[in-house]
Amino acid sequence: MSILRFRKGDVGIWIVFFCLCIISVVEVFSASSNLSYKTGDFVSPVLKHVLLLIGGIICMVVVSNVQCKYFKLVTPIVLLLAFVSLVVVLLFGESTNGASRWINIAGIPYQPSELAKGATVLAVAQILSAMQTPGGTDKRAFRYILYISVVICVLIFFENFSTAFLLAVVVFLMMIIGGVSWKQLLPLVGVLAGLAAIFLIMVFTLGKADEPEKKEVLAMTERVVQKEEPSTVQKVFHRFSTWRNRILKFTDPKEVKPEDFDLDVDGQIGHANIAIVNSDGYGVGPGNSVQRDYLPQAYSDFIYAIIIEELGLEGAFFVLMLYIVLMFRTARIANQCENSFPAFLAMGLALMLTSQALFNMMVAVGLGPVTGQPLPLISKGGTSTILNCIYIGMILSVSHTAKTNPELANA
Repeated sequence: MSILRFRKGDVGIWIVFFCLCIISVVEVFSASSNLSYKTGDFVSPVLKHVLLLIGGIICMVVVSNVQCKYFKLVTPIVLLLAFVSLVVVLLFGESTNGASRWINIAGIPYQPSELAKGATVLAVAQILSAMQTPGGTDKRAFRYILYISVVICVLIFFENFSTAFLLAVVVFLMMIIGGVSWKQLLPLVGVLAGLAAIFLIMVFTLGKADEPEKKEVLAMTERVVQKEEPSTVQKVFHRFSTWRNRILKFTDPKEVKPEDFDLDVDGQIGHANIAIVNSDGYGVGPGNSVQRDYLPQAYSDFIYAIIIEELGLEGAFFVLMLYIVLMFRTARIANQCENSFPAFLAMGLALMLTSQALFNMMVAVGLGPVTGQPLPLISKGGTSTILNCIYIGMILSVSHTAKTNPELANA
């Protein structure tokens, strides 16, 4: 039985997906050398990642064969599950650098924010499509979208600020695409700007600038080792200090001399820059990275730096173009949809994946502050890998099950 029987949907997106998977396996295998050294097992890290990818591909194929109209039925269930899991991880989740982000499910790390992002996009797409009128989007849609997205973003904020920020951007872009009036959007921009100003004041007022971030992390780690779980207040204050230090480092115009750079404190930024320079523009070849042995989270948050080191600027540009092609192919699919729900859903999912990818790349090359965002479908992950595959499956479902406008389809 040929596997091509199960391939349905846009061919371009399938090609992009498998290119990302191949790059992921090669680069995770290379970048996981530090994990392999610590465990003494050189196969398990990449084998686990491959198994997760296989599981994700199976889920993607199944979802891609589901008619997109049925996604409406699961929206309330997924949204409720996301809300509950966000509350649970906030109260009982395992700490990573002082932030509650993970729940272990059968040994696989589960990050509720990944599910919450997809659930929010589903809900926003359904609201926008249900409230389309001949004169534009009903004004009540704006209010309903805010009810859902604000609650989810606030809960994610305590888990991961950058994820909450990116989700808010995606929701805002979906409202623009959905035709929400600028008379409603512009005041929202003003409110968000005011909240951002208050947030920055709190960060710089309550965050500790004198104590290096490394010492804070060590203090939090020591509490965990001694089984002294830090309180929610301690976690929040720790995050304030972390955010303050990262903002100050990113906005500091002073050029630090190589001999004065402290790799113990700024190891991620330092080794990422060394990896990029070490590529010499051409790359050292797959599996030949040097900085993978020193760069923290080389297989996750900073895998793009390893890609540049090994594959050079051409490889880095190729990875960037894969995400851009994904965005444009999805936009073409959405433009051909006869109904609004599948169009909004596909665009929301594509915006979610590509915005995260672009932000990860910006951080890796020093164009953004360190945030902890992995590279979708490439970075080593847990359930996030499977969920991202499911989101691709939903886009593929839209591409072959949604009704198309014949005039646009033949254009």
